[in-house]
Amino acid sequence: MKIGILGTGNIGKTLVTRLSQAGHAVKVANSRGPDTIDPDISSFGARAVTTEEALVDVDAVILSIPLSRLPGIASLVARLPDETVVIDTSNYYPFRDKKIEAIEGGQVESLWVVEQLGRPIAKAWNAIGSASLAKKDKPAGAPDRIAIPVAADRESDREAAMSLVDETGLDAFDAGSLADSWRQQPGAPAYCTDLSYTEMGAALDAAERHRLPKRRDLAVAVMQERLGDGTTNPDEDWGVRLARVINI
Repeated sequence: MKIGILGTGNIGKTLVTRLSQAGHAVKVANSRGPDTIDPDISSFGARAVTTEEALVDVDAVILSIPLSRLPGIASLVARLPDETVVIDTSNYYPFRDKKIEAIEGGQVESLWVVEQLGRPIAKAWNAIGSASLAKKDKPAGAPDRIAIPVAADRESDREAAMSLVDETGLDAFDAGSLADSWRQQPGAPAYCTDLSYTEMGAALDAAERHRLPKRRDLAVAVMQERLGDGTTNPDEDWGVRLARVINI
């Protein structure tokens, strides 16, 4: 598959490496230009290109950039053929994205993204922390393999996204439509809790929509307080434990 990936943050870098290692023809871009992309993430054949080049002649596009920046690439995404699969990994965090009134008013994040881009998307890789994605991949069939939810409205988008998730070392769990993807937003029991496939269904069902913003903001406040003291260095599973505790 020919894949364009926008974003070279922690999630984007891992996706570039895993998917190129799996044999896909991957192009990667960021907002600063190809010369600023770490050559190490191209070790399995990915090509560093401009944003415009990353969205030309591809079967799938993965958007691994902050949610608030998605409207800025809408004109480029609009040029993609209808059959191109667009997968969004973003999440809404008001402290970073500034307040988006529609989402604050209850609009599902993925549906807001659809409105901004003007086309269908799939939602995947948004509900796993960057450290878990980078270090906890397992082969298919491993009993302790982490599962992540995948939501989409078009079956072709769902199938492609779930297949790619599997190739990044995770079990893909069909989470239903984009309208239901609020169940994998920050603050939900399925979000960054490193659950197995057998646990994921119950976690999605347990989500309480009105609680999500408060739990999301509580997690952010705890992280900022803990990481901001200048001396604490939590291990990589600290965020997972925090997410689980908040959802008890």
